[in-house]
Amino acid sequence: MQRLSEEDPQVIGAYRLLGRIGAGGMGRVYLGRSAGGRTVAVKAVHPHFALDTQFRARFRREVESARKVGGAWTAPVLDADPDAAVPWVATGYVAGPSLTEAVAEVGPLPEAAVRAIGAGLAEALTAVHGLGLVHRDVKPSNVLLALDGPRLIDFGIARATDGTASLTATGVSIGSPGYMAPEQIVGKDVTGAADVFSLGAVLTYAATGEPPFTGDSSAALLYKVVHEEPVLGPALTGDLRRLVTACLAKDPTARPAPAELARRLSGPAGASALLRPGWLPGPLVERVSRQAVELLDLETSALPADHPAPPATNPAPRGNPAPPAFEERGPGGGAPEGDLAHAPTATAKAAKSAAVSLATRKGRGCTLVLTVAGALAAVTTTAFFLGLLPGTGGSGRDGAAGRPAASAGPSRPATVLGGFAGTWTGQVVQSDGTPNGTMTSVITDDPQAPYAVRTTYDVLGVIQCHSKAKLTSATTGRITLEESTDGTAGPGCTGQTSAVTYTLAPDGTVAFTSDDEKGGKVRATLTRSGR
Repeated sequence: MQRLSEEDPQVIGAYRLLGRIGAGGMGRVYLGRSAGGRTVAVKAVHPHFALDTQFRARFRREVESARKVGGAWTAPVLDADPDAAVPWVATGYVAGPSLTEAVAEVGPLPEAAVRAIGAGLAEALTAVHGLGLVHRDVKPSNVLLALDGPRLIDFGIARATDGTASLTATGVSIGSPGYMAPEQIVGKDVTGAADVFSLGAVLTYAATGEPPFTGDSSAALLYKVVHEEPVLGPALTGDLRRLVTACLAKDPTARPAPAELARRLSGPAGASALLRPGWLPGPLVERVSRQAVELLDLETSALPADHPAPPATNPAPRGNPAPPAFEERGPGGGAPEGDLAHAPTATAKAAKSAAVSLATRKGRGCTLVLTVAGALAAVTTTAFFLGLLPGTGGSGRDGAAGRPAASAGPSRPATVLGGFAGTWTGQVVQSDGTPNGTMTSVITDDPQAPYAVRTTYDVLGVIQCHSKAKLTSATTGRITLEESTDGTAGPGCTGQTSAVTYTLAPDGTVAFTSDDEKGGKVRATLTRSGR
């Protein structure tokens, strides 16, 4: 992640930019935040493409097609402006390294991880091809590894270039030479089978650390893809090797369909069955943790000194990590050595080093940052963190206060919550002003509903906590509720039972507060997003 330079825009569309993620042949990719607090990746094409009317027309069509892609293993297109002076598209941000970065950092991945990646990507391609789309640029750098699975990115831009430039145009490529299918190279019709070929090359890279075709130049690579057999190496064995070989068949009709590939990789349960905690090697989990910390640091430092604190995010309730585990014990804010004894050594060191380095920063709190880093690392050390986070056990009681989980409140007149009814969203901040994710509250005025409010707290799209709340008191413009976990609290969620308030403001927003100390006593300014 790079900080914005003087040449970079500060805002694109409705998104405030926080840093530059990367750059490529088509444009630059920025990290951005929406007014509602969602983290996005904003891709702005290079200005010279904006002068190409054919590019704009195809970009517009492909963005509209890509908006339809909503599979579990893709980054969704959220917004775009193909008519802007510099066309851009915003997609959901994925907190995790690319497959290229992952292999460069830790080397070839274990077979279990390769199969999980392959199953997820195959399911993504099944959804994409079902919409009549072809990705055309499946490669390691377009595969991101999040804690909950792989994501296939870069749909619109990759396709938008096809048809506006030839393979021989100076400085322009319509694919990646080592991963393009033979039919792409020779200019034949391209179908979804081309994506399957590319996926086979990607899985070879993940399993061996090398692509199946290598060469000293693009011309040599293209020749080998068309005329020579792939080199898979001894690390790729058994059924996985047979599957990859089938994907890399020169004849498109001989390649398996993505749905068949997904089934053979994961079985009838699907890719999600392979994505258990620990599916990624420990060093990559640490990498995601560091990336999350970097993201929060960027956001805070990007705010001008006189900028008001962002609307609240979430009271570390059911979805926030519990700071005390790192704040109150051990030198420099870190937990004593014994507390980390049950965590894998590498992950433990990462969590501790993050705690120490962040605790020594001047001028800002580190509660949430430590919490996020610890909670992300907890994905592979669940047993360790379950002992620290209240409300994650099966007792149904708040581990800190010993109170029973909130029960459903009595029936109430529908008019009590009439002014609050609807869906409300906003950005959460702790009492010290530290950003702490986003929250979405659904408030119902149905007097028969057992709970008046259901809330989801989200940190970086990685940690999600869910709560329910029963009404304890109400006036025309203010309601107070007892909020508790809805029973799905996991690592990273405090699980506390706490008092929360929603207060209507004259401008139509709602001010939210929580007394959950483990969550940082968060606050938020919520806007209505639906009824």
